[in-house]
Amino acid sequence: MSPRRSLLALVPLFVIVGACGSSSSESGANSTAATNTTQPAATTAPGATPTDSTTPGSSAGGSTIDAARCAVNKAAGKITYLSGFDFAASASIVELLVAKKAGYFDDLCLDVDLKASFSTANYPLVAGGQAQFASAGSFSEMLEFGAQNSADFVALAVEGKTGIDALIVKDGAAATLADLKGKVIGVKGKITPSVKAMLAGAGLVEGTDYQTVLIDGFDPKVHIALPNIVGFPGYKSNEPAQLDAAGIKYQLFNPADENIPGSFGVLYTSKSFLDAHRDAATDFMRAAMKGLADAIADPAAATATAVEFINGNGNPNYLSADGEAFRWKTEAGLVTSTTPAGQPIGLPDAKLLQAEVDAYTKAGVFTDAISPIDGRFDPSVITAISGPDGSVVWPG
Repeated sequence: MSPRRSLLALVPLFVIVGACGSSSSESGANSTAATNTTQPAATTAPGATPTDSTTPGSSAGGSTIDAARCAVNKAAGKITYLSGFDFAASASIVELLVAKKAGYFDDLCLDVDLKASFSTANYPLVAGGQAQFASAGSFSEMLEFGAQNSADFVALAVEGKTGIDALIVKDGAAATLADLKGKVIGVKGKITPSVKAMLAGAGLVEGTDYQTVLIDGFDPKVHIALPNIVGFPGYKSNEPAQLDAAGIKYQLFNPADENIPGSFGVLYTSKSFLDAHRDAATDFMRAAMKGLADAIADPAAATATAVEFINGNGNPNYLSADGEAFRWKTEAGLVTSTTPAGQPIGLPDAKLLQAEVDAYTKAGVFTDAISPIDGRFDPSVITAISGPDGSVVWPG
C-alpha cells in the first residue's frame, strides 16, 4: 500500500489512538487536518488550513553557527513539523513551540514550519514527504503505522519512558482488574495500547473476557455517567484533571503500576530525510531539546506559550489554560522521573523499547506484523547534541 493511498484508510480507524493527550482531546476535532500556523504561502499538506502567519514571539535574530553549517542547514529547505494533538502543552509538542518562540531554529539557520495536527494523521504525511518531523503517540504507534504505510520512520527522541494512558473506572465498580471480567469498556476509536496490555497481563482478553464499545465525544464527565460501560481509557495528563475539577470520584488503573512498559512524547522523522539531511535533522533536534529543557525548567512559561499558539490557531479543540497547565505539569513530571540517571532526556533506550514491543505483541495490540526495531530509532542524534551532564550543547 502506498503512503498516499493509505491515508484515507488509516485515519478513520485510528483517529483516537495517540497518547499524551493527542487523542483524548477536551472536545471534538477533525483528526485529518494539519493546520499551518506559519508561512501561509508555503506548500501545505493535504487538508491543511493556513492561518495567521505570525508566530508568537518569534525571534528574527541572526544565526549562532558558522557559515558552512548554516549553508548546510539552509540547503535542507523548509522543515515541516506536525504536532500530535493541536498545540497542546504536551511532550513532543510543547518543546517545539518554546523553541520556535525563542528563535532557536532561526539561530541554527533552520526554516521550520509548525502545523497543528493529530498523531494518527501524521504518518502518511511524513511517509509521503509532505512533512519531515512529527509527534507520535508512542513508539509502538509509530511502528504500527510505519508497517501500514510501508514507511521507514525513525524515532529520534522518546521523552516519556512509560505509557501515558490509564483505565478510568466508575467509583466502586471494580476493586481489582479481575473485577472487570465480563464488563464493557468504552473506547474512543480503539482501546489504548498500555491499557490493553495491562488487561491482558491480568488474563483479560478483548472480545472474550471483556467487550469494547465506541463512545462519542471527548468529555469524561459524560463518559463516566454512561450506564452501559464500566469505564474508559484516558490519559493521565488530561481526563483525571477534568473529573477532579468536577468532584467526580473514579478508580484509576495505571498500567505502570502493573509493570507494563510504554512510551510517549516521541519525535520522529523518515529515514530518507535523516539520510539526506543528517546535520539539519541533528540541529532541529538540538533546538527542540533546548526548548524541552526550557519547558521543564519553567513549566508556567511553557504552558503560556502553548496557550498562545493554541489561541493563535483559533483553539478548535476548546483547550483551557488550566487544562494545559495540568497536562504539562503531569507530563513534565513523567518525562523527568522516567529518565534514567545520567542519560539525556529523550534518549531512545533500546532495551525499554524492545520490552514495550514485546509486551504489546503478546497482548495482541498490533494489527500488522512488526519488524525488528533495529533501525526504527537512532540514539546517536540525542547523544551528539548532549554534553557529559546530559544537557544540550549549544553552539557559540
